[in-house]
Amino acid sequence: MLLSMLFAAMLAPAAEERRPGGQPEAIVYRDAGYSGPAVAVGRANPDMGLAWPVRSIRVNSGTWQLCPQRNYGGRCITVSRSTSNLGNQLGPGSRLVSIRPIGAEPPRPVPNQSLRGMAAEFFPRPVRDGRRVAACATGSATANCAARSADAFCRAQGWNGSKSEALESEGRAVYLADVLCVRSGY
Repeated sequence: MLLSMLFAAMLAPAAEERRPGGQPEAIVYRDAGYSGPAVAVGRANPDMGLAWPVRSIRVNSGTWQLCPQRNYGGRCITVSRSTSNLGNQLGPGSRLVSIRPIGAEPPRPVPNQSLRGMAAEFFPRPVRDGRRVAACATGSATANCAARSADAFCRAQGWNGSKSEALESEGRAVYLADVLCVRSGY
Protein backbone atom coordinates (compact mmCIF):
# COMPACT_ATOMS: atom_id res chain seq x y z
CA MET A 1 0.00 0.00 0.00
CA LEU A 2 2.82 2.38 0.85
CA LEU A 3 4.40 1.65 -2.52
CA SER A 4 1.15 2.45 -4.37
CA MET A 5 0.79 5.76 -2.51
CA LEU A 6 4.38 6.68 -3.37
CA PHE A 7 3.79 5.77 -7.02
CA ALA A 8 0.60 7.89 -7.15
CA ALA A 9 2.39 10.83 -5.54
CA MET A 10 5.13 10.62 -8.18
CA LEU A 11 2.57 10.47 -11.02
CA ALA A 12 0.55 13.50 -9.95
CA PRO A 13 3.25 16.12 -10.72
CA ALA A 14 3.98 14.41 -14.05
CA ALA A 15 0.31 14.61 -14.96
CA GLU A 16 0.37 18.34 -14.23
CA GLU A 17 3.28 18.85 -16.63
CA ARG A 18 1.76 16.80 -19.50
CA ARG A 19 -1.43 18.78 -19.99
CA PRO A 20 -1.38 21.39 -22.79
CA GLY A 21 -2.52 24.84 -21.76
CA GLY A 22 -6.16 25.81 -22.04
CA GLN A 23 -7.55 22.33 -21.40
CA PRO A 24 -9.30 21.62 -18.12
CA GLU A 25 -7.45 19.43 -15.65
CA ALA A 26 -7.94 18.44 -12.04
CA ILE A 27 -6.24 15.94 -9.74
CA VAL A 28 -8.28 14.29 -6.99
CA TYR A 29 -6.61 12.92 -3.85
CA ARG A 30 -7.73 10.40 -1.26
CA ASP A 31 -6.41 12.43 1.66
CA ALA A 32 -6.69 16.06 2.70
CA GLY A 33 -3.73 18.27 1.86
CA TYR A 34 -3.25 16.80 -1.63
CA SER A 35 -1.77 13.54 -0.39
CA GLY A 36 -2.40 9.84 -0.74
CA PRO A 37 -3.40 8.09 -3.97
CA ALA A 38 -4.26 10.52 -6.77
CA VAL A 39 -6.00 10.44 -10.14
CA ALA A 40 -5.56 13.10 -12.84
CA VAL A 41 -8.74 13.97 -14.74
CA GLY A 42 -8.80 15.86 -18.05
CA ARG A 43 -12.31 15.12 -19.32
CA ALA A 44 -15.78 14.11 -18.17
CA ASN A 45 -15.99 10.75 -16.42
CA PRO A 46 -19.50 9.48 -15.54
CA ASP A 47 -18.16 6.67 -13.31
CA MET A 48 -14.74 7.17 -11.72
CA GLY A 49 -14.69 3.74 -10.09
CA LEU A 50 -12.56 4.95 -7.18
CA ALA A 51 -12.16 2.57 -4.24
CA TRP A 52 -11.51 5.44 -1.85
CA PRO A 53 -13.12 8.73 -0.78
CA VAL A 54 -11.89 12.04 -2.19
CA ARG A 55 -10.74 14.52 0.43
CA SER A 56 -8.88 17.13 -1.69
CA ILE A 57 -8.67 18.35 -5.27
CA ARG A 58 -6.02 20.32 -7.12
CA VAL A 59 -7.57 22.33 -9.97
CA ASN A 60 -4.90 23.14 -12.54
CA SER A 61 -7.40 24.66 -14.97
CA GLY A 62 -11.12 24.85 -15.61
CA THR A 63 -14.18 24.57 -13.39
CA TRP A 64 -15.26 21.10 -12.28
CA GLN A 65 -18.52 19.52 -11.19
CA LEU A 66 -18.02 16.71 -8.64
CA CYS A 67 -20.94 14.36 -8.02
CA PRO A 68 -21.57 11.57 -5.47
CA GLN A 69 -23.55 9.42 -7.93
CA ARG A 70 -22.94 7.98 -11.40
CA ASN A 71 -23.79 10.05 -14.47
CA TYR A 72 -23.48 13.34 -12.55
CA GLY A 73 -26.31 12.58 -10.14
CA GLY A 74 -26.90 13.44 -6.53
CA ARG A 75 -25.97 16.65 -4.76
CA CYS A 76 -23.04 17.84 -6.88
CA ILE A 77 -20.57 20.57 -5.97
CA THR A 78 -18.67 22.92 -8.28
CA VAL A 79 -15.03 23.83 -7.74
CA SER A 80 -12.85 26.19 -9.75
CA ARG A 81 -9.82 26.34 -7.49
CA SER A 82 -7.75 23.88 -5.52
CA THR A 83 -9.27 22.77 -2.22
CA SER A 84 -7.01 21.08 0.31
CA ASN A 85 -9.87 19.76 2.46
CA LEU A 86 -13.26 19.03 0.90
CA GLY A 87 -14.58 17.83 4.26
CA ASN A 88 -18.04 16.33 3.74
CA GLN A 89 -19.01 18.56 0.79
CA LEU A 90 -19.64 15.42 -1.26
CA GLY A 91 -21.85 14.01 1.49
CA PRO A 92 -21.22 11.24 4.02
CA GLY A 93 -18.17 9.20 3.10
CA SER A 94 -16.88 11.86 0.65
CA ARG A 95 -17.56 9.56 -2.31
CA LEU A 96 -16.70 11.05 -5.71
CA VAL A 97 -18.37 8.92 -8.35
CA SER A 98 -18.57 11.22 -11.39
CA ILE A 99 -16.71 14.37 -12.46
CA ARG A 100 -16.84 16.70 -15.45
CA PRO A 101 -15.49 20.06 -16.59
CA ILE A 102 -18.09 22.79 -16.98
CA GLY A 103 -17.82 26.08 -18.82
CA ALA A 104 -14.53 25.07 -20.41
CA GLU A 105 -12.38 27.77 -21.95
CA PRO A 106 -12.60 28.01 -25.74
CA PRO A 107 -9.55 26.68 -27.57
CA ARG A 108 -6.74 29.14 -28.06
CA PRO A 109 -6.17 30.44 -31.59
CA VAL A 110 -3.52 28.64 -33.60
CA PRO A 111 -0.86 30.74 -35.35
CA ASN A 112 -0.74 30.50 -39.15
CA GLN A 113 2.80 29.23 -39.73
CA SER A 114 4.28 29.33 -43.20
CA LEU A 115 7.46 29.36 -45.24
CA ARG A 116 7.40 32.28 -47.68
CA GLY A 117 9.51 32.69 -50.76
CA MET A 118 9.50 35.16 -53.64
CA ALA A 119 7.01 33.26 -55.83
CA ALA A 120 5.27 30.92 -53.38
CA GLU A 121 4.30 30.35 -49.76
CA PHE A 122 3.91 26.95 -48.09
CA PHE A 123 1.35 26.45 -45.29
CA PRO A 124 1.75 23.06 -43.54
CA ARG A 125 -1.45 23.61 -41.49
CA PRO A 126 -3.47 26.51 -42.92
CA VAL A 127 -5.34 28.61 -40.36
CA ARG A 128 -8.08 31.23 -40.77
CA ASP A 129 -9.29 33.30 -37.81
CA GLY A 130 -7.27 31.14 -35.41
CA ARG A 131 -8.81 27.84 -36.57
CA ARG A 132 -7.69 25.15 -39.02
CA VAL A 133 -9.17 25.52 -42.52
CA ALA A 134 -11.66 22.77 -43.38
CA ALA A 135 -10.87 20.80 -46.53
CA CYS A 136 -14.46 21.34 -47.63
CA ALA A 137 -16.82 23.82 -45.99
CA THR A 138 -19.89 22.09 -47.45
CA GLY A 139 -20.39 18.39 -48.03
CA SER A 140 -17.79 15.66 -47.91
CA ALA A 141 -14.08 16.39 -48.21
CA THR A 142 -13.28 15.41 -51.80
CA ALA A 143 -10.08 16.29 -53.65
CA ASN A 144 -11.96 18.75 -55.89
CA CYS A 145 -13.61 20.50 -52.96
CA ALA A 146 -10.26 20.66 -51.12
CA ALA A 147 -8.66 22.23 -54.22
CA ARG A 148 -11.37 24.92 -54.26
CA SER A 149 -10.92 25.55 -50.52
CA ALA A 150 -7.14 25.79 -50.95
CA ASP A 151 -7.53 28.24 -53.86
CA ALA A 152 -9.84 30.42 -51.76
CA PHE A 153 -7.41 30.25 -48.82
CA CYS A 154 -4.47 31.26 -51.03
CA ARG A 155 -6.40 34.16 -52.58
CA ALA A 156 -7.26 35.40 -49.07
CA GLN A 157 -3.50 35.33 -48.31
CA GLY A 158 -2.76 37.52 -51.35
CA TRP A 159 -1.74 34.77 -53.80
CA ASN A 160 -3.40 33.79 -57.09
CA GLY A 161 -4.19 30.19 -56.12
CA SER A 162 -2.98 26.84 -54.82
CA LYS A 163 -0.47 24.69 -56.74
CA SER A 164 -1.00 21.70 -54.42
CA GLU A 165 -2.74 20.72 -51.21
CA ALA A 166 -3.36 17.67 -49.06
CA LEU A 167 -6.14 16.56 -46.74
CA GLU A 168 -5.46 15.80 -43.07
CA SER A 169 -7.91 14.01 -40.77
CA GLU A 170 -8.14 14.88 -37.08
CA GLY A 171 -10.83 12.79 -35.47
CA ARG A 172 -13.90 13.24 -37.65
CA ALA A 173 -12.78 16.57 -39.11
CA VAL A 174 -10.82 16.87 -42.37
CA TYR A 175 -8.56 19.90 -42.82
CA LEU A 176 -6.34 21.34 -45.51
CA ALA A 177 -2.65 20.56 -45.10
CA ASP A 178 0.58 21.25 -47.00
CA VAL A 179 -0.93 24.02 -49.13
CA LEU A 180 1.44 25.64 -51.63
CA CYS A 181 0.16 29.08 -52.62
CA VAL A 182 1.60 30.54 -55.83
CA ARG A 183 1.42 33.60 -58.09
CA SER A 184 1.10 31.62 -61.34
CA GLY A 185 0.92 28.10 -62.72
CA TYR A 186 -1.79 26.76 -60.47
